Amino acid sequence: MDSDVIVVGAGLAGLTAAAELVRLGKTVTLLDQEGEQSLGGQAFWSFGGLFLVDSPEQRRMGVKDSHDLAWQDWLGTAGFDRPEDEWPRKWAEAYVDFASGEKRAWLHAMGVRFFPVVGWAERGGYTAEGHGNSVPRFHITWGTGPGVVEPFARRVRRAAEDGRLQLKFRHRVDGLTVTDGVVTGVSGTLLSPDESARGVSTNREALGEFSLGAEAVVVTSGGIGGNFDLVREAWPERLGKAPKRLISGVPAHVDGRMLGIAESAGASLINRDRMWHYTEGIENWDPIWPHHGIRILPGPSSLWLDATGKRLPAPLFPGFDTLGTLEHIMTTGHEYTWFVLTQKILEKEFALSGSEQNPDLTGKNVKLLLKRVLPGAPGPVEAFKKHGADFAVAATLPELVAKMNSITGENLLDFATVKTAVEARDAEMSNKFTKDLQVTALRGARNYRGDKLIRVATPHRLLDPKAGPLIGVRLNLLTRKTLGGLHTDLDGRVLRPDGEPLPGLFAAGEAAGFGGGGMHGYRSLEGTFLGGCLFSGRQAARGVAK
Repeated sequence: MDSDVIVVGAGLAGLTAAAELVRLGKTVTLLDQEGEQSLGGQAFWSFGGLFLVDSPEQRRMGVKDSHDLAWQDWLGTAGFDRPEDEWPRKWAEAYVDFASGEKRAWLHAMGVRFFPVVGWAERGGYTAEGHGNSVPRFHITWGTGPGVVEPFARRVRRAAEDGRLQLKFRHRVDGLTVTDGVVTGVSGTLLSPDESARGVSTNREALGEFSLGAEAVVVTSGGIGGNFDLVREAWPERLGKAPKRLISGVPAHVDGRMLGIAESAGASLINRDRMWHYTEGIENWDPIWPHHGIRILPGPSSLWLDATGKRLPAPLFPGFDTLGTLEHIMTTGHEYTWFVLTQKILEKEFALSGSEQNPDLTGKNVKLLLKRVLPGAPGPVEAFKKHGADFAVAATLPELVAKMNSITGENLLDFATVKTAVEARDAEMSNKFTKDLQVTALRGARNYRGDKLIRVATPHRLLDPKAGPLIGVRLNLLTRKTLGGLHTDLDGRVLRPDGEPLPGLFAAGEAAGFGGGGMHGYRSLEGTFLGGCLFSGRQAARGVAK
């Protein structure tokens, strides 16, 4: 044996598993096909949002939350309906226990801190038993994604210095070694060094081969979001025909290779048709990886139109139901939609997902952060408005629609249709009564102190010159997360198709559907991906130690 345990993948789940294994007295070999500059994987690029229940931050913002309410929301969102959902449901229940119990204290003891205003993601808009968060639960980490990664990366590096852990970068695993039905190691290709910046696609030049043995192998290699072929192959019929055009929310190395490799070794892969892709993607004007897209984290005020200018149906408002919106879009015959908004809405409601798009939060810069409450949009948002290929800006609605049509070159937007939608929405602003559910929702959102302070613009007419200029934003489909994955029990043991554990093999993070092969079911409540990596990585490590 080269070590007690081999961990494949140095993202957040892999770092968490490795750090916990070392704490439990195991020696570890941590492998990754990328270089050391990519330590932390996708989590580094994230906004750092974490799902917490009944936290001090919520209580200070006047939010009353509970374990029971969170579990009701989770079940209504997940929609578990398959026999193979037995373990995913158990994982979901354990995760909600974790999020409403020790999660915050565990992270706080490591030095993780949170932005005081709790965000309200995936608001749902259906019944109490349906999809969505009943209350704000999206806790932004002070330091965003890098702030979540740092304590675990620090522990891993310290273990490497102490000789309890080996870091092996540019090691691409091509196969699992199976001896008499037991996974006993890995084999693969040693890739040529590549000093490209984090996130940039690296070379796949082979220098040689390697083979390593261990008592157990933990797969934490992530999902398929960077591999459009696999995304389209797994695309479910319920979401319509697989899209021809996608942009990517993850680097190219998020390729899904290890899922197929594990399956070939005898592992069960379930719920591969469940996935989480965003509908509010914009092309990055300064890309790092191929097809690089950024997600707009929208407030609820923008008018959402399809490619022809028709308003999306209720309750498909910005920030309410990602997957429901995706399903509707794929019925329209077009793969993009539009936001129509004002500068006033842009300044208050547009946030961009990604650590690099939030230098104030990522850099823990209080002085820069305070500018968010001052007039004007954050610098990265204004940069997209100025340089982004998806943005149109105009003083009048006819001019705006003409510019929006010029972005696509398809001239699908009918001015009369857009004008009707805008004027009808504006007419609902003339008094405190309305039949427009989006207007009701944005007024209701301002009852929450956090939304009124920094997230939801004062309700106003889109055609109010004082709120201008008008802005149109083309929204593209953005790949992100795999919700299915390797089927695991609560100890992280990977199961075979017959439901029995495949000895020696464990999995965590996105490769395991964040736990069990899909603890989210069909939908996410948001803030649950990083948390799922943390929880499942720790669980798998403890399972190995057993």
